[in-house]
Amino acid sequence: MTYNVQIKVMPLKDLLDPQGKAVLGGLLNLGLKGVEEVRIGKHITLQIDADSEDAAKQVAEEASKKLLANPVMEFYEIEMIN
Repeated sequence: MTYNVQIKVMPLKDLLDPQGKAVLGGLLNLGLKGVEEVRIGKHITLQIDADSEDAAKQVAEEASKKLLANPVMEFYEIEMIN
């Protein structure tokens, strides 16, 4: 069966996000008030052929740990979607 998985990868909260800071500066320069912080991350969608949802989630977990996220600088969240 094919399972759809979304993985959100974001910088750790304690680390500086230079891309987010640049976007925040741009928003403020455009006169958009009220935005206090911007964090830029990645949204990854996988289609995984697996025997079960748990097996598909395990593949997504392994992919996130080994390739998609850098655990020194980023955290990730996995969501199974229908």
